[in-house]
Parts: sequence; C-alpha cells; structure tokens
Amino acid sequence: MSKPVVAIVGRPNVGKSTLFNSLAGERISIVKDTPGVTRDRIYADVTWLDQAFTLIDTGGIEPDSNDIILKSMREQAQIAIDTADVIIFLTDVKQGLVDADSQVADMLRRSKKPVVLVVNKVDNFEKYMSDVYEFYNLGLGDPFPVSANGKLGFGEMLDEVCGHFTKKAAADEEDERPRIAIIGKPNVGKSSIINKLIGKDRVIVSDIAGTTRDAIDTVVKRNGEEYIFIDTAGLRRKSKIKDEIERFSIIRTVTAVERCDIAVLVIDATMGVTEQDAKIAGIAHERGKGVIIAVNKWDAIEKNDKTMNQFKKDIQLTLSFMPYAELLFISAATGQRIEKLFTMIDTVVQNQTLRIATGILNEVLAEAVSLAEPPSDKGKKLRLYYMTEVSVKPPTFVIFVNDKELAHFSYIRYIENKLREAFGFKGTPLKFIIRERKEN
Repeated sequence: MSKPVVAIVGRPNVGKSTLFNSLAGERISIVKDTPGVTRDRIYADVTWLDQAFTLIDTGGIEPDSNDIILKSMREQAQIAIDTADVIIFLTDVKQGLVDADSQVADMLRRSKKPVVLVVNKVDNFEKYMSDVYEFYNLGLGDPFPVSANGKLGFGEMLDEVCGHFTKKAAADEEDERPRIAIIGKPNVGKSSIINKLIGKDRVIVSDIAGTTRDAIDTVVKRNGEEYIFIDTAGLRRKSKIKDEIERFSIIRTVTAVERCDIAVLVIDATMGVTEQDAKIAGIAHERGKGVIIAVNKWDAIEKNDKTMNQFKKDIQLTLSFMPYAELLFISAATGQRIEKLFTMIDTVVQNQTLRIATGILNEVLAEAVSLAEPPSDKGKKLRLYYMTEVSVKPPTFVIFVNDKELAHFSYIRYIENKLREAFGFKGTPLKFIIRERKEN
C-alpha cells in the first residue's frame, strides 16, 4: 500500500524547513533566515506512532511576487499541493496574520485537500496563545500551536494530520489493479510510451485526474486485465533557473512512485544512462517498488553487434544498486518491443507477490549455509536458525540469528542471491529483517 504524502506549505521564512527537519529527524533542508533559501522541495519518510507517510518540504509561497525565483518556487509549491494527500499550512505567530497568509489560504481551499493549520514559533504557550487565536480568521479550522525549533506541540498536530489518512488507505486496499508509474528525466519519451501502450486497438476504460496538474492516470484494458498507468510527464514550462526542470521531475517522481507498484524508468538511448537517471531510480529502489528499465529511442542510434551489450554494461555500472531490474530496449516512435512491456509488467507483478513456503525457504537457506560458511568474529560464529516470508510488495523475509552484529551486509546479500537463483524474483527488490533469537 502506498504511503500518504504530506506537504508543508506557507510563506517564506515561517520555519517550514525547521519543522521538516524536526519531523524527519535529521537536518536535511538548508535553514537560513532569508526568504527563498529552500528553492527545491526535499522529501523524507516519516513515522508517527503506527502511521508512515512521505513529507515534502516546499519553497515559500509569495502569491504576488514577480521575482523569477519566488515565482518558480510558487509553481513548485503548487505541485506539492496538487500531489499531497494532506497539507500542513505553516504560519508565524511572531509575524502575526498577514495578507499573504489569507492569499495562501485561498489557494489551499481551491485544492479541496485536507489542510492542517499550524502556527509556528510558539515557544511559550502562555505568552503566545492569545496571538494564536487570530489565525481562526483564516477559516481553516483550529490552529495548532507548535515550536518547530523547540519541538513542542507536535503530538496533536501529527494526530490531526494522520487522522486524514483513513479514506486513502481504504481506497488503496480495495483497488488491486497494478499501478505502473512511467518515470525518468524530462523529454525521454514518457508520454509517447503511454500513448503507444494505449494504442487505437486498446480500450481506455476511463481517464482519472491524476495527482499532478499535468498528469493523468490512464486505465488500460488488455486481454481482460486492467492496468493503471501514472504519467509523470507535464514538464512543458520553461524556466531561466538552472536545474529547475530536475526539481520538478524529482517531486513528480516521488509522488508517483509512492502510488505505484511498478516503476518503469525510461532512459534516452541517445543520451545514455546518467547520474540523474540513478537518482530517479533510487527513489523507486528505496521504496521497494518493482522496476523495469526501458531504454527508449533505440531506433535513433547507430548500432553494431556490441552496442546493446555496452549499453547493458553502462546501466549495470550506473544502476549497480538494482541488479534485479528488468531491462528492455524499445522505441515509442516505431512501437518496437512496446508490447513486450506488458509481458514484463505481468512478470514483475507475479514476482512482487510471490510467496514461498517456509519449509522450502529453509531448504534453500540450509544449502546456502553449507556452501558458504557464515562469518565469525572473535571466535563467535553467526548461526542462521530460520527464515520465513512475512509480506509481499516487496517480498520481505525475517531471518532469525544468534547475533545481529555478525549478520554482515555481504552475507545477507549472498543469501539474497541464492533466493534469486532458486525463485527468480526478477524485477523486484527483496527486503530482509534480521531478528535475534537467544541460543538455548
């Protein structure tokens, strides 16, 4: 099930980055007392009690500014609003209620999204509570007083935020159709691939407004099965700010990946695989999504008998953290191998949901241990007692051992490779949880 997305929005310099860093548990956003310092959104995974969600930090919204940077930040903040399930609207008790707050509030009301009004810099509740009441005038319900710097008042605020997640979770659980996000850098052919996948001979069941202004979730029916394709295109605006396109791209990718089962990473064959491709791929990898790498525009490059193998080597080197990813060379322009993408999606869906009986798992584990002795340290040897699969999407395994410290990453990777040899698991990451069980 995808995690909900929560965006922190507000005017510049009200403490959005400080709140983000406090909730994320580490100093991720640059914090500086100058409007406009957080130029791109940063995202982090946050857990409150039993609820997990993705938090997005945004640049400040200056509703009337014509400054090129502030205008761009306003556009990025709008994307965050469009993609979020819940919005934290942050205001500043020390600056008080200003006209720009009312303008931002109007923007948030138009979004039709749940809004949690938060008043920051309330370092002393007795001193500032009378000033907090002024924010009722925004018409967004109860204001929640917090101190992002002092980490005060977070409990009630987060309870309110998480209270809006229930409907989304229920809807996600009811819809079991595979969700496929087409991700990648701008102008690599993502929309062209979706258009070719839809095709004249396919039945478009419905077009659903997506979570970004320019994206559409397209339901495609093929051979009696329905697939939901999430298009992360829509990067049509030009900007004078360097790297701005990349920032738009990353936020769209994060929110699309949160909602998908499988991410199809589109790489432009004419440009080769790049570090930005690796950054985008890492978003899907970190979230345990199935991954297919589609090298598009394969018809547009000169080839010899070594071209494909060299491209595969470049991908393996740059995307070395996801050797499980499926790879396909396609052309959206000519339709070359586009049909095979459906076959790969079906395969990855099966592998994501593959459940292995505990008895068979432990036979593979026993054989792996007999072929390669577990590590030891200071005379103490790692013992692996038992392995069981506890969930899917991605397949998740718990291994019970005598000492977690001895379960080195390299040996767990060896166990993973043995599982892949035995059961395939192509296109999906595997997750391992190591638990200690005391020796009798």
